[in-house]
Amino acid sequence: MNFTMKEFFHDHPNLRYLYFGGKGGVGKTVVAGATALWFSRQGKKTLLASTNPVHSLSNLLEQNVFGKPVAVKGAPNLYASEIDTSETIQRSKNDIKDKIAWFLKFADIPTKAEDFVESATMNPAFEESAMFENMINIIFEDEYEVYIFDTAPTANARRLLGMSKVYALWVNKMYKSREEARQMRLSLSFRKKKPEDERDPLLDYLITFRDRIEKMRGLLTDQEKTAFFFVTLLESLPIAVIKRFIGWFKDFGIPIGGVIVNEVIDKSEIDENTAEFIRNRIAMQERYREEITRSFDNFCGEAPLFEKEVKGLPMVERVADALFV
Repeated sequence: MNFTMKEFFHDHPNLRYLYFGGKGGVGKTVVAGATALWFSRQGKKTLLASTNPVHSLSNLLEQNVFGKPVAVKGAPNLYASEIDTSETIQRSKNDIKDKIAWFLKFADIPTKAEDFVESATMNPAFEESAMFENMINIIFEDEYEVYIFDTAPTANARRLLGMSKVYALWVNKMYKSREEARQMRLSLSFRKKKPEDERDPLLDYLITFRDRIEKMRGLLTDQEKTAFFFVTLLESLPIAVIKRFIGWFKDFGIPIGGVIVNEVIDKSEIDENTAEFIRNRIAMQERYREEITRSFDNFCGEAPLFEKEVKGLPMVERVADALFV
């Protein structure tokens, strides 16, 4: 390893927003949960939140944490929440409906907002957009010292976190167009109202939204406060996913914390009686560990393959103990 998780957090004492991603099935939830538990043990009020539509936190913690932050039993300072995707999407649809209604009324267009809502929400990225909005709400409420997000598989996380840049571009363009339209409307009007006297609810919204997105972008790209960790197995496909996406995250300015390997077989357990299947798996893992060491300069943690499934707080504690040596 290039450094340990403990060394990384020691060198970045102001980190508050941590994201864990990777290919599906590599153990993102387990590693995110173990890291959240470690922070809570340091006395920091920590929120572990899932933005993955296919949530696993309740199963990991053996406690229902769906829909809102819940104190994790047996872990002081630790709270967990699986974001309710359907509720988030419905609330976003209602917001869009209100904004379209504002626009139609302002533009004197006699059409119902509902006619536009479905087409506006059919975009494949709408769910990520709604989840991003929810994530911003959680962060801006500022109730916790550390926020740890268990994200969807990397392609979804890429769209989710990339929303900040896309939104900023879109909002700035919309704001400019809206301002030009307002000025044109006033110049063609016979009324002698000053531009500042003509209230435009949609323009007001765009200004507020732009400020909100720019604030979020500032947090997402803040090297001192934010870090994204990739979780992988010692296998070809999940490593390939990291190679493919790590540059993209850097291009968006999202700070990379490091690469964490999960489910490593303990070599010290093998002897002459160990099955050939296990020996082959260990040899394979050694090859891919060398590849990770060569390919990434921020290999920062290893969690072992345990004798049983990681489920329940005692098992999460064992993962935390292994990661934060």
